[in-house]
Amino acid sequence: MTVPVRRTLSAELPDFPWDSLEDAKATAAAYPDGIINLSVGTPVDEVAPSIQLALSVNAGAPGYPQTVGTPELRAAIVSALERRFGVPGVGTDQVLPVVGTKEAIAWLPFVLGVVPGQTVVIPELAYPTYEVGAKIAGAEVLRSDSLLKLGPQTPAMIFLNSPANPHGKVLGIDHLRKFVEFARERDVVVVSDECYLGLGWNTAEQDAPVSLLDPRVCDGDFTNLIAVHSLSKTSNMASYRSGFLVGDSALIAEALAVRKNAGLMMPGPVQAATVAALEDDGQEILQKERYRRRREVLAAAVRDAGMRIDDSEGGLYLWATEDRPGRETVDRLAALGILVAPGDFYGPAGEKHVRIGLTATDEDIVAAAGRLAALSTLD
Repeated sequence: MTVPVRRTLSAELPDFPWDSLEDAKATAAAYPDGIINLSVGTPVDEVAPSIQLALSVNAGAPGYPQTVGTPELRAAIVSALERRFGVPGVGTDQVLPVVGTKEAIAWLPFVLGVVPGQTVVIPELAYPTYEVGAKIAGAEVLRSDSLLKLGPQTPAMIFLNSPANPHGKVLGIDHLRKFVEFARERDVVVVSDECYLGLGWNTAEQDAPVSLLDPRVCDGDFTNLIAVHSLSKTSNMASYRSGFLVGDSALIAEALAVRKNAGLMMPGPVQAATVAALEDDGQEILQKERYRRRREVLAAAVRDAGMRIDDSEGGLYLWATEDRPGRETVDRLAALGILVAPGDFYGPAGEKHVRIGLTATDEDIVAAAGRLAALSTLD
């Protein structure tokens, strides 16, 4: 009798990228004026008082929260989607709060029934959790930004990301429509990570980031489509683990049923805080302006230092290159006390880039800009 071998899932997952930055981090930390860490997207600004108040007022709730979310939360999500992102007509049965979108993305292929042997498509340059999610489900991973690369192959799921992490590229309406049409023709689930949707930097209206669920993209038909939204970046709520899924009511119902059985529920006080965040547009506008100012300062310094910035039309990062291996640039910047992420974290196509985050205080951004002036002296 053959005894089945227990699957060691951790051995199938990619190495945690930031573990490889320990040497560069130590070099940067040894800089006389200290390290400026621009390698991660962790918010540094205070959560708005309206959100903190909602959290504290509801901190005494003793009962289990609802996985589906309170009626107030679901209504707030629906309203914010139309008001902020131009997505009208969403039903409360088409939204689902999640315990942070990293968790949701990592489990989504498994939760929606992707099985070993199937293929999950992720962007050529991609947030690592898309690959993790595919591997948790036992699926194969294909990196592609083009449907032409798929040929006759029909994947089980496609991940999109716009504005994209790491490079900030924004996908236009026509590009997104092609994926919607593909999803309908071949019965493929398309998941659009829209965590940076509110952080577009081109002022022209036609260049603004759009949701996969925008009527101009999907004609109001959400079949096989899911958009993923987070309040970590735009409302500084990373520690709250607050996000939500929105889209095809059948897929949302399936995700709800599985998550309900698994106990994956957003804590009650966080649900109340999320309502406050979704109803307070002012705090999001203020935070975007903070990032806009930091971006202007840092982008000018990066260019003055002789680096080229590619894409970076949205999101919280500058995608920069010296036209040399990105790991060399990481080490050169570490010598100036600046820690950045190498582009190869996100796929082979990023080998000559680095990702420079805007998530630092105003003081640190100014200091980093000053240090960058010395980059040419390291040659």
